[in-house]
Amino acid sequence: MILRLREHGPPLDADLSGDVAAALVRSRIVDVTPVSSGRWRLQPANKVGAVRAGDVEVIVEPKIVPHNLLFLLGYAVNPGFRPDDVEAVQHEDLLSVIAESLARHTERATQRGVLQGYITVDEALPLVRGRIRASDQMARRPGMLLPMEVTYDEFSADIPENRIVRGAIRRLLTVPRVRTDVRRRLGHLDGRFDGVTTLIPGASLPQWLPSRLNQQYLPALRLSEIVLRHLSAEIGPRGVRVASFVVDMARVFEDFLTTAMREAAASQVGRMVGQHKVDLGVDGTVPMRPDVVHMVAGQPRAVFDAKYKMERDSRGVPGPDVYQMLAYCTAMRLHRGYLVYAKGEGKPLVHRIVHTNPTVEIVQRPLDLTCSAPELLEQVNALVVDALSREGEVQPSGSLVRGKLP
Repeated sequence: MILRLREHGPPLDADLSGDVAAALVRSRIVDVTPVSSGRWRLQPANKVGAVRAGDVEVIVEPKIVPHNLLFLLGYAVNPGFRPDDVEAVQHEDLLSVIAESLARHTERATQRGVLQGYITVDEALPLVRGRIRASDQMARRPGMLLPMEVTYDEFSADIPENRIVRGAIRRLLTVPRVRTDVRRRLGHLDGRFDGVTTLIPGASLPQWLPSRLNQQYLPALRLSEIVLRHLSAEIGPRGVRVASFVVDMARVFEDFLTTAMREAAASQVGRMVGQHKVDLGVDGTVPMRPDVVHMVAGQPRAVFDAKYKMERDSRGVPGPDVYQMLAYCTAMRLHRGYLVYAKGEGKPLVHRIVHTNPTVEIVQRPLDLTCSAPELLEQVNALVVDALSREGEVQPSGSLVRGKLP
């Protein structure tokens, strides 16, 4: 049974077993509440993706097209996505976009063979190779000459980059919804990584650094880390098999905006800081962390907060968001703050706060996430230009966008 919902859309009632309902609760993709015996109400919120529990599959579709969501997911990674990393793939659901993209980028990365590099190996051998680990030899085999505890470097395909990509491929092969042709390509690619260590579920990902040698692997590595971070396969309550890919859209939007604003302002005076700690209380009793603060010489000059969904009061006014931003401005002695919303086209709206001198202005600034990736980055660029120009921080060199646009 397949149940389809829309992000922030209407709820759906369905007949489910208690074990399946419990598995959906654990996935957090929807809010699950009982309606009657054996019948449950599924209410979508900020989470999107797909969860399969037993023979029931729940899909929560995002409001934006899947390849745009994938761009948002990957842009905050270091190194981040470029727009052309995802725009060539067009499918109706997110998992299909991810599986097709990973297959395509891995095929490109390995078309001349699997990347190899030097790894450090600790091993007990009947001969000396590399460096003898004397302390380990005495601790494990006192008085014995062989086998000898040694450390040596070996040129191998079993390097972190290949472990990550192979781990993502194998994780995707556990998902039933991957199309047959893409599954076949992923299975063929898995064979190319023969001899590469399989990642242990739940363990930290191996560390790697971008370099000239692994340049062709970067898109595949970015995608692989997204898969391993968000896609899980486990055994749920009473042996129910659960496979899930769940994305928190509010967190994705915040991470994207933080990185995009930092990139946009990189050539300017000061820097954009994420989650900067400020205190509203005199004695530090009311700590707060705005999403992004522009700092110059250690002093805040502008503050921004990412709002994926507008919080409205009973009159339909975004009061809670404005109150929060006013608290940020008060704590940092700023006269202007920006609430950046993930919504469609529209002009900025300015709230001028009474009894403040000089008058504090709270700006509602929309970002249209349905446009293309380059256009979205240009919107962020315009926001940064506007904010920093009002603070007198924009250099006369022109556009602020660096590195990420083609």
